[in-house]
Amino acid sequence: MFGRLELDDVTASVYRSKLAHPRDGVLELAERLGLTPDDVRRSLVLLSEMALLRGGGEGDPGQGRAIDPQLALQLLQARQQAELAAQQQRMEATRAAVVDLMAEIADSSSQESSKSGIRYLEGIDAIRDQIELLSAETSSEVLSFAPDSQMSQASIEAARPLNLRNVEQGIVMRTIYLDSIRHDNHAREYATWLESIGARIRTSPVLPNRLTIVDRRSALVAVDATNTAAAAALVTSPGLISLLVTLFEHIWEAATPLGPTAAPCEPELLTRQQAAVLQLMAEGRTDESIAHSLGVSTRTVGRVITGLLAHLGVRSRFQAGMRAVQHGYLSHSPL
Repeated sequence: MFGRLELDDVTASVYRSKLAHPRDGVLELAERLGLTPDDVRRSLVLLSEMALLRGGGEGDPGQGRAIDPQLALQLLQARQQAELAAQQQRMEATRAAVVDLMAEIADSSSQESSKSGIRYLEGIDAIRDQIELLSAETSSEVLSFAPDSQMSQASIEAARPLNLRNVEQGIVMRTIYLDSIRHDNHAREYATWLESIGARIRTSPVLPNRLTIVDRRSALVAVDATNTAAAAALVTSPGLISLLVTLFEHIWEAATPLGPTAAPCEPELLTRQQAAVLQLMAEGRTDESIAHSLGVSTRTVGRVITGLLAHLGVRSRFQAGMRAVQHGYLSHSPL
């Protein structure tokens, strides 16, 4: 229970022990749990800060009283919901800024502007040449969005030597794929191999676009998210790079480590895929657009929406939007 709500194991064990043995002080708790008094004292102070321990004080936090577990759970959930709401606000602000960035990139396709820090690259050959140049110049870090729902064996084999060389040179590699690669044997095997050589891999139900950020000084962004081979923009403006890094970190924080299965997202009975579809529906996206963003078929989207309507106990998308807002699944207006 506590692990999901980000209470570390030591602090959780101190809370449970204090609940079972309310008269124990710091020394008694340390002896009972096999911890040092300093570890116990730090945990008690943290519990006090989180309002899970009442009374006591900085001088002797061991005199505090652990609150009822049900109330503790409610407090932790309220704290988490507030943090999620704040994160959502930051994400929306970042997304709005990225929309402006993409508009600027689109403008650069018709007119080069070195002053803006954006250079337009047309065609897959120009894009591949730029990728080779960036790879040769990489010295510390590569951050990537890889919104491919499926990967060909040829592209995987071509990428292996480059990735292996990067890791062997000590370059930090973090890549976010779509959740749908978990159902593609080639893609999942490749992602697992990347982790085995030292890369860090996570998946997300939806990704905004193909993106590669090199050393936080250059970025390659697909101009058309639906046809990433058609054109790309090389971004070198420090301000725009900072914006793209912020977007990456937001999505990385919310993404799921590769693991065996995708974890369900909050609120509890709503899967990550359902939550993503619901969010995209709220943005007014068509089933085809949702399917492209998630890397699945329109038939799959239809099944997910049918399941959502049944889950929410409604018959229409409009009713689904109303019910979703009521239940806290969406932070903005209904569909």
